[in-house]
Amino acid sequence: MLTPLAFGLPVVALPRWVQAVVCVVVWAGASAGFGYLGHRLPLSRFDHDAWWSRLRGEEVGGRRYERLGIKRWKDRLPEAGALYAGGFSKRDLRARDRDHLARFAAETRRAEAVHWWILATVLVFPFVVVWYAVIPNLVYALVANVPFIAIQRYNRARLERIIARLDAHGR
Repeated sequence: MLTPLAFGLPVVALPRWVQAVVCVVVWAGASAGFGYLGHRLPLSRFDHDAWWSRLRGEEVGGRRYERLGIKRWKDRLPEAGALYAGGFSKRDLRARDRDHLARFAAETRRAEAVHWWILATVLVFPFVVVWYAVIPNLVYALVANVPFIAIQRYNRARLERIIARLDAHGR
């Protein structure tokens, strides 16, 4: 049986339980796959800001995120930077030298990119589930990725503030 989607494209209507399994498999696969891809890309791809990673306006310094109470909840969320061999945990700041801080900032860009890629996975759901099942997948995508993107941007804002202070003092 064919069901029209919001985009006007026909898809095969699957039983709801099959659609639910497909959603779980797609999210798990996207999370693991994009996490691994991000891990395998050279760090040099993330050692500078791109249009998507550049901090803007009130983000600079991290104050916007502090007003959102990020300090209260950010450490309660999982950190998977060291999940793959040779990965970089962003749980703690292990050193305060400029090289380590720059590496840490690059790793926040890597993690942010991974979460943007995972979030973009929601775009496949209109093609695999009926239109009303896209909504809970969109909610999941936002809840499961936006907080992590915010944490990476907040941490990078703080790191850049420290790096700027070191640079100003010639260290």
